Amino acid sequence: MKFKFENLIIWQKAMELGEEVNEISSKFPKKEMFNLASQLLRAVDSVALNISEGSILQSNPEQKKFMGYAIRSLAEVVTCLHKARRRDYIT
Repeated sequence: MKFKFENLIIWQKAMELGEEVNEISSKFPKKEMFNLASQLLRAVDSVALNISEGSILQSNPEQKKFMGYAIRSLAEVVTCLHKARRRDYIT
């Protein structure tokens, strides 16, 4: 049995992004393990988690609210990646 969100392209892409970011952050310096890397991983996981939570037994306004959370988490991911680039952890 599949959940509805498993068929959503946006959820599938969020899951892929999570794996890519996990791979990237594993190469950050050890000093970032509990700082930027941790924040980045929590934010990227939150994208897919909010998409899935918003798609289960939610009204349209409730679903939009969770999509808003997902978008804000994605903005956090982008900001963390900019910080990583400025610190020369990624190109």
